[in-house]
Order: sequence, then C-alpha cells, then structure tokens
Amino acid sequence: MAGSLNSSENDELEENHEINVTPFIDVMLVLLIIFMVAAPLATVDVKVDLPASTAKPQERPGDPLYVTVKRDLSVAVGEAVVPREALKEVLDAQTKGNQDTRIFLRADKVVDYGDLMAVMNLLRESGYLKFALVGLETVSNDGAATAASGRLPTPDDVPVETIQAR
Repeated sequence: MAGSLNSSENDELEENHEINVTPFIDVMLVLLIIFMVAAPLATVDVKVDLPASTAKPQERPGDPLYVTVKRDLSVAVGEAVVPREALKEVLDAQTKGNQDTRIFLRADKVVDYGDLMAVMNLLRESGYLKFALVGLETVSNDGAATAASGRLPTPDDVPVETIQAR
C-alpha cells in the first residue's frame, strides 16, 4: 500500500489510490522497440516454394562414353585422340546418333577452366546436352586421392555430377 506524505493531525498515513504507471510505460516501449526490430528479421523477402528431395544415387551405365581433355589440350573420345573439328562425327558414330546419351567429361588437373568450357561448348553445339563431370574423391585424412596417379578414373572410382546444358 502506498502512503501520502501530507502532514495531518494524526500520525496515521493515508492510503494513496493512484498507480504509478511510468515504469509500466517504459517496459511497454522497450518491448515495442524489440518487436519492431525483430519482426522484419523474421520475414523472408523472396517467396520460394521449395520441393522435397528424395534423390537416390544415379545408376552407372554399363558402357560409359568418356570425352577426355588431356594435359596437352587434345580431346579424346574413349581412348582415341580426336581433332576438335571431328568431335561431332565421332560422337555420332559412338552413340549411333542418339544425342540423349550421357557423356562423361573428364580433364587433367592442369587444364584451364576456359579450355574445359570450350570442350563443353563443342559438346553443346554438337547437340549433346547431357554430360557429367568426372573427378577423383579424396578419402584419407592426408588428402591423398583414391585412384593411383596417372590412371584415369573409371565410373566405379568417382562421383558423378550431372550437368544439363541449357
């Protein structure tokens, strides 16, 4: 109970029925500021309905078709070195004209990204839009590759990431 300090004849304090709301207003303003700052942070500006994924590992083809960019920037289809101008004809002969065949594209570590993109553009211009990049996995703690040095990977050795050209 609150009391009044007004002097009166008796020493008994009077009851004060007023409520001090200043601390209440201070707390409410602090809460208002907190919610005003936090509310925009809780919303997302870009509305995206993301699909669920239950992806399973892709099956490896029985007889994969490799296009390899070698250290000297020569292009090989399978084991045979092919001039870049004849790449479409050789691929058509290997795939029997089926341009939906997935091609496994691999390159030496020293091949420049631009040179690899040039080969990818050749594949796309030839009508082959489905190709996968092939690389070595590192498994051990010291980062050594699983495949022996100098040996090109086989489909069982490497992960495959599929790229669909657009």
